[in-house]
Amino acid sequence: MTDKDICKCSGGMLHGTVNIPPSKSAAHRAMLCAALADGRSTLSPIELSNDMRATINAITALGAHVEFSDGTLTIDGISDISKNHADNEPVDINCIESGSTLRFIIPIAAAAGINGRFIGEGTLLPRPIGIYTELLPKAGVECITEGGLPLICRGRLQSGEYEIRGDISSQFITGMLFALSLCEGDSRLILTTPLQSSAYVDMTVCCMADFGVKVERTDYGWFIPGGQKYTPRDYTVEGDWSHAGFFLAAGALGSELTLHGLRMDSVQGDMAALELLRGFGAEITEQNGDLTVHRGTLHGQHINAQQIPDLVPCLAVCAALCEGTTIIDHAERLRIKESDRLASTASMINALGGKVTELPDGLKIEGVSQFIGGTVDGCRDHRIIMSAAIAALSASGEVTITTPHSVNKSYPSFFDVYNSLGGKANVINMGK
Repeated sequence: MTDKDICKCSGGMLHGTVNIPPSKSAAHRAMLCAALADGRSTLSPIELSNDMRATINAITALGAHVEFSDGTLTIDGISDISKNHADNEPVDINCIESGSTLRFIIPIAAAAGINGRFIGEGTLLPRPIGIYTELLPKAGVECITEGGLPLICRGRLQSGEYEIRGDISSQFITGMLFALSLCEGDSRLILTTPLQSSAYVDMTVCCMADFGVKVERTDYGWFIPGGQKYTPRDYTVEGDWSHAGFFLAAGALGSELTLHGLRMDSVQGDMAALELLRGFGAEITEQNGDLTVHRGTLHGQHINAQQIPDLVPCLAVCAALCEGTTIIDHAERLRIKESDRLASTASMINALGGKVTELPDGLKIEGVSQFIGGTVDGCRDHRIIMSAAIAALSASGEVTITTPHSVNKSYPSFFDVYNSLGGKANVINMGK
């Protein structure tokens, strides 16, 4: 498939039960923990999205052995990363387009003293990594870059005290927690600004604990004891609340859906989708761990997106068909995702007949009665494309979405699931 491919969607509603795919965020973290453990772990279920392949690339480059079969990853961990790379030969680590993989693996490789060359593709190339190019050289790790990828890191990260911003991306904090847990001495990670997307760090801490490594939350940040070891285990990957948001939005707009595979005790920040869709007026009930969602009387609301940036596109689609006005703010970090997601979300909805105004840190959305159809620039952004497909369900005319193959980044089976529930999405390979 190519960037010239398109997807044509027709209106209608989804019906039935959808098995929510495994959490990409949880899987990234579990894969790294398993790779750092001395022994064999199994992780399931796993959907082999491009981001999952990126992390497999990374841990394989570090020395782990990985096999995939029938939705299960078997990972033989690295007993001693440093010994594995004692010759200090340069190691290429291809992170494809996964920002999580890149930001997690850079300090892990540095903690092991690996001479790493980090490369990537497409939308990953301009993603910010400046936190590390400022932080790591102070700790004796040489960073060579012209402002993005490729990035070369040489030297060994030492235990100690590290100051880090909390308002750029929580992925940098996760990377440092993983890395400092590999050091011999105790370390402190000190926040210099308030932490945003804090639930993602909570996920990291919980996953590390599941594999036998403890960190302590403090008033300054985190205390990371040295000399700890990761323990191999069999690990079940929970369902993805960020992907659930698309189907909750579809249900709020009239689809009759039951969502299966989500944990009601999850620490995923995007579990907030449940109450936010209820805030719009959706009727959502829970029974035996399954959620059933129906349309209610929909109205606008105010949403502070600081902790839930990934939900903004699908929430905006729902807001566009609510009575009244919705304001989404504290979402400025969306401008440095796979696309400028404030601009691309506004463009998507306006192209379909909605009324969205960009704000410096968010969106102002005035409700309309129906979308009219049109052409949406998918911007090679998986969340924009999936949100546009949900919007198409409520459109009077056909919706054409560009770059639909970009859903492979996180949810390769999205259009198959969409169609199995009664959706009408036809992905056309324009290269044929």
